[in-house]
Amino acid sequence: MTNWLTHPDVDGAAQLLKQHAVIAYPTEAVWGLGCSPWSELAVEKILHLKQRPVEKGLILLASCFTQLEPFLRGLDSALIARIQAPCAKPTTWLVPNNGAAPAWITGGRDTLAVRITQHPIAAALCELSGDLLVSTSANPQGLPPARTAEEARAYFSGLIDGFTPGEVGAAANPSEIRDIVSGEVIRAG
Repeated sequence: MTNWLTHPDVDGAAQLLKQHAVIAYPTEAVWGLGCSPWSELAVEKILHLKQRPVEKGLILLASCFTQLEPFLRGLDSALIARIQAPCAKPTTWLVPNNGAAPAWITGGRDTLAVRITQHPIAAALCELSGDLLVSTSANPQGLPPARTAEEARAYFSGLIDGFTPGEVGAAANPSEIRDIVSGEVIRAG
């Protein structure tokens, strides 16, 4: 089994993230485009490449709960327990926006989308970069999400700064999106 934390290509991609770069990487179900959430320039590049309006907001991936803590301040402990509980499928939570995330991530919404990733490469990117990772499917608006490295390259080769190695996880669909307060399913997974 590959140790992605010591893989030179994954480490190289993590170093690119620190330099305002945009990369493609596998997630639980599809390939994603990602960058540092603190780089407005990189986020704008992703939105431009995807032809995605900023108002839709973006998901923040974390490798562990600790990385999400600043964005969860003010949440009731029962709601925090939902995020920490293991889920049968990848689950992205919409949490109240406490102002810790930049507007280019939230899209000006009163919620923020967060997920603790179970994908070893996405988690390694968070660990090696020491930060959260913006996550949005690797596809231009209206086209199917890339499920292979080849599809991601067909969409974005020459347009982004790097690609990690690896394959998507076993999930059949992109993550389920649930509202943390109401429990409502916004997007089935």
